[in-house]
Amino acid sequence: MGYIDVFAFLVPLHAVHLNFTATEIGWLVGARTVLTLIFSIHIGTLMDRFGTLRIMRAFVLMAMIAAPFYPLLENFWGLFLLQILVGGAVSFAWAGGQTLIAQIGHGDAGYIGYFSFASRLGTTGAPLIAGLIWDLGGAWPSYMLAVLWGAVLMIALRFATEPPIQQLDEQDKQSPRFSLRDVAPRLSDYTRSFAMMAIPVVAISVMVMFLRNSTSGVNNSLYVVYLDGIGLTGWDIGVLFAAIEFASGVGSLFGGPAMRLGHPLWTMTVTTALAIALICITPWLGGMFILLLLAQTVRGFAQGVSQPLMFSAQSKSVGRHEQGAVVGLRQTLNRLSAIIVPPVMGVIADHWGLAESFLIMGAGLLFLCVLVAIWIAFTPRTPIE
Repeated sequence: MGYIDVFAFLVPLHAVHLNFTATEIGWLVGARTVLTLIFSIHIGTLMDRFGTLRIMRAFVLMAMIAAPFYPLLENFWGLFLLQILVGGAVSFAWAGGQTLIAQIGHGDAGYIGYFSFASRLGTTGAPLIAGLIWDLGGAWPSYMLAVLWGAVLMIALRFATEPPIQQLDEQDKQSPRFSLRDVAPRLSDYTRSFAMMAIPVVAISVMVMFLRNSTSGVNNSLYVVYLDGIGLTGWDIGVLFAAIEFASGVGSLFGGPAMRLGHPLWTMTVTTALAIALICITPWLGGMFILLLLAQTVRGFAQGVSQPLMFSAQSKSVGRHEQGAVVGLRQTLNRLSAIIVPPVMGVIADHWGLAESFLIMGAGLLFLCVLVAIWIAFTPRTPIE
């Protein structure tokens, strides 16, 4: 997860340095989710079929090779295409991590909470390190950090063990040989994954996560532009990014106990609405660093509590041999949010102003939270064991 944040943190700063417009920055941030939107279900199915670690290693290596090209490119379209490639690679690697914990932990919210906390240690350190290197050396050494980070991740994957997956058919227990034909997506895999939306818990939790991830779209695009515009340094922005990640890690440790507070769907929705409100009041905090830090910390904690609940609810709603497929479905709709929010917010900012874009986007997302709450209220309660 920290690998994603290295790129997510550096790209807006690099774009501001190149004097890109808010709309262009929004499109750049959204571009990293294009491949994830289209191929997440396919990649998740490949993980179920061929092994999660094999797929993860391939995409981490791809991101490492591509990272040094960022400082070489100074035109919008070159960076846009590179963002599509690298964004897909790091997102698919992260999907592999989610699939592994679901396979190993059997969907237990407590284990997923520990997993989320560990991932947040990476995302806490990534902005701090990247921000400091950016202040000291600019783009080249910052993107060399991405290469080094990928190398460490490859070493970690070397020591990981592929979990056994109990398939329904005895023949499926054998690890099949990968061929070029498997590169092409299968329509049957997509229809089978989208059919999971017929399960109310899966459908509602995916929608809530769509809204939850919309705050990341704001955070990784115009939030950085706004902070840079009020005079914060790369280190200051890195501290704010690290604060939300660390608070999210702490919040994720409460994922298990939060399962007992009430029905998880309600807890997810309330914490998501709170997170949306806290990111969208940014321009009204007066540029005071302490208030920005407080808002980020509370938002991170709320998002941290909700993540294990979502992962657990979805994991327990499908079979163990379908964990990659449900992660792919989740990633697909999450990335739809990441594609939509930054460009839309960029257009709003260019037409009505940067500060106003936070309020307009926040109002729209909170309205969607209300619709989800109504959906939950009229859905029969299904206990999540």
